[in-house]
Amino acid sequence: MQFNKDQQAAMPTPANAPGMPGRGSSYLGPGLRIRGEISGNEDLKLDSSVEGLISIGGFRLTVGSGASVSGDIVAREALISGQVNGDIRAVDRIEIMKSASIEGDLTTGKITIEEGANFRGSVEVGTSNPQIGTDLDSLLKSAKKTDKK
Repeated sequence: MQFNKDQQAAMPTPANAPGMPGRGSSYLGPGLRIRGEISGNEDLKLDSSVEGLISIGGFRLTVGSGASVSGDIVAREALISGQVNGDIRAVDRIEIMKSASIEGDLTTGKITIEEGANFRGSVEVGTSNPQIGTDLDSLLKSAKKTDKK
């Protein structure tokens, strides 16, 4: 199907289209089980089961209370209410809610852990963390290198 310039100008542009103000977000519900790598450039909310690396660069990852992640996480912010078995790297902050269960190492600029949360691992908090979000390929390579160690 072809459009002329007048028809293209009349077509509405989605609010979350690339280059438009505002951020897109994705949701993976409780009926899904994912194996493999998830990467992207928008906020992500998980209520599903995921096995593999999750890398959303400069965006926010929310792991819901019914979600389960077995793999490393790379994001700008991570809000964890569910179960995570893997390392979490978030340049801005990590929030661990009381319903969370985490086994892995945390690296972040700021951290909040609610009373009652289950956490086993190490925590590194500081401003020496690399900037996340601009080069997704570099982040994925970095995450894969640390997986091999």
